[in-house]
Amino acid sequence: MHSTLLRSSPTKHTEHNGPLQLPSLRDMEAKQHPIKSLKSYPETGGRSLAAVAVGGGGSGGGGGGGGGGGGGDGGYLAGSGEMEMELKIQKAIDFKAEGHRCYKEKKFREAIGKYHRALLQLKGVHVVDGTTGSEVSLLSQPAAKLTEEQRRAVESTEIECYDSLTACLLQSELVNYERVKEYCLKVLSHQRDHFKAMYRAGIAFYHLGDYECALRYLRDAKNREPTDTNVLRYIQLTEMKMSKSGQRERESGKETQG
Repeated sequence: MHSTLLRSSPTKHTEHNGPLQLPSLRDMEAKQHPIKSLKSYPETGGRSLAAVAVGGGGSGGGGGGGGGGGGGDGGYLAGSGEMEMELKIQKAIDFKAEGHRCYKEKKFREAIGKYHRALLQLKGVHVVDGTTGSEVSLLSQPAAKLTEEQRRAVESTEIECYDSLTACLLQSELVNYERVKEYCLKVLSHQRDHFKAMYRAGIAFYHLGDYECALRYLRDAKNREPTDTNVLRYIQLTEMKMSKSGQRERESGKETQG
């Protein structure tokens, strides 16, 4: 995916704590948001990996032993499916943790690869579970079902991976804002009040030229964090862009009438 990153202005994101001063639109666009370091999220892996009890009755003899054997086969299949999902969830969490480590070391390309590998593990969980995940839409015969604890672990890991992917992409010299938008919307599909996803979605829509959508997400972010200077700056940038665009349309209309 790295080869598909779109070219954007190699501007640096800077923070301002004082009152906003906007001498010109060009100067303001040169002052973009610094991506804050990812928090060291606690690993929410659900249950610890443990041996799943499989097999049926003991080594009894005669007809009773045969009946126990039949139940044991069913228990083995169920236990095998449960263990498979448990392993996939744990692998996803491990890859996510490796991604966080790479991010902190500023190895953003490596971090992106780790987060994608984590999401691939969760894709496998959705298929085994017979559900539709954010990456797939496949039908299968479910070998086992996720417990509520496992579902929470899967959702939490997905949110963290997509959120972290946007942070990595925004650190790139050539930012793929289309991909940033896509990942932010995935986060918001799970957690509608996710501040960073709302703010970054606003940034992505702004740079993609969709100022109405940008303003909507930025205002949502402002409702969550009313004093965040970066959000306020991008809201003003967006409003200025919309004002200039509207002015050009009005001038164009006058020329057409004339």
